[in-house]
Amino acid sequence: MAGVNRKQSLYFPEEMLLEIQREANRQDRSMSWIVQQAWRIACHEIQRMPSVDDVLERSEKD
Repeated sequence: MAGVNRKQSLYFPEEMLLEIQREANRQDRSMSWIVQQAWRIACHEIQRMPSVDDVLERSEKD
């Protein structure tokens, strides 16, 4: 997927956007670059979280 650019709208809380912007300014990078790096760092941890279906299946068994 490297090298593929696609426009996508994402919605963030205002305070989070301000934090991302501050970090982008500090690193002299784009906000997009900051979010992409954050995803690369966090994706394995996020993938370990249960899905909504997993949570619903557990509650149905109880």
